[in-house]
Amino acid sequence: MYSQALDTLVDIGGYKMHFNILKGTGTPILFEAGGGNDGSVWNDVLGKIYKVTGTTLITYDRSGFGNSELNPNLKKDSDFGILNGIKELDTGLSRLGFNNEIILVSHSYGGLYNLLYTNKHPEKVKSVVLIDATPPDFWNEEFLAMRDQNVDINSIPKPSGDYYLNVNFNETMRYVRNLDFQENIPILNIFPENSFPGFPEVLSKRWRKLHEELGDHKDNVTNIVAKGSGHAVFQDNPGLIINAIIKAYSRTLDNEQQDELLQKALDNAMELSIEAKENNRSEQDLNALGYSFLGNEELDKALEVFKLTTILFPDSFNAYDSYGEALMKSNRKEEAIKMYEKSIELNPKNENGRKMLMQLKQE
Repeated sequence: MYSQALDTLVDIGGYKMHFNILKGTGTPILFEAGGGNDGSVWNDVLGKIYKVTGTTLITYDRSGFGNSELNPNLKKDSDFGILNGIKELDTGLSRLGFNNEIILVSHSYGGLYNLLYTNKHPEKVKSVVLIDATPPDFWNEEFLAMRDQNVDINSIPKPSGDYYLNVNFNETMRYVRNLDFQENIPILNIFPENSFPGFPEVLSKRWRKLHEELGDHKDNVTNIVAKGSGHAVFQDNPGLIINAIIKAYSRTLDNEQQDELLQKALDNAMELSIEAKENNRSEQDLNALGYSFLGNEELDKALEVFKLTTILFPDSFNAYDSYGEALMKSNRKEEAIKMYEKSIELNPKNENGRKMLMQLKQE
């Protein structure tokens, strides 16, 4: 699978940026890391995505991070801001031959890069997958003042990507606040119930509220809540992220290609579920994966995951309850009844199961 991998340094104009590419066919997918990270944070999910899609996957290090150099021709701190980062990325992609449509995936601070790149190059962006991305309106002036009191810029080594990210942080946030983002490009916005446990409640609530509003106020945005995950959702629930990216990619295909991809995706979902079991991840993780498919109206995938959960956890009333719900939504009434009956047999106190069973038998 990795015989097609290309680990390369690209000359951007007197300095080099590091790109890692899994070569394939189809609409390429670019992965943007969060603040302070390089492209290697995506390594654990790339293989599964490549196995199903076979498309080109691209990770890279922003200048000053990982193996990417800083532009020696820039003199002022402000020259190293996010607009320069977008320019460098587009130059690198162009020199690698990726001048056409692309799917963007990002985490945290990297989401601002995705949204800004989309704003600058809407004709090149097919869709965007945001993974607990920094909401553009999160850092108001009050919060920026609080941040200034807690971040000592002089303690960060200079020159470095981390230094320039922090020294330009406030202006970056002021700039992205005022952007009009494209409304005709599909955005999948994935975020957890609680991104930053232990953070001041006012910050956590604002972060969650802005994520919810992004999906509520924009027709092109679909929200998915990653239950049981923290800020790094792609590490806490890789199955959800892998399948969300596969779904985004599937929209670039024709009907016949989508059918073929679906079979690979189902096999992939099964493997992810088995791995979760083998790695001692809980039944709840598998349940969350199943409900992520269910909430996204991917019933075939949800049914596969819930069915497997009942096999792996045959004594779990909740596994049968969830499988029953998916069967009911798939209009497979008789099978749903059997699952709810099994769930109640295992746990006579399952009131939800009793309610659903009564409803099914009355129909």
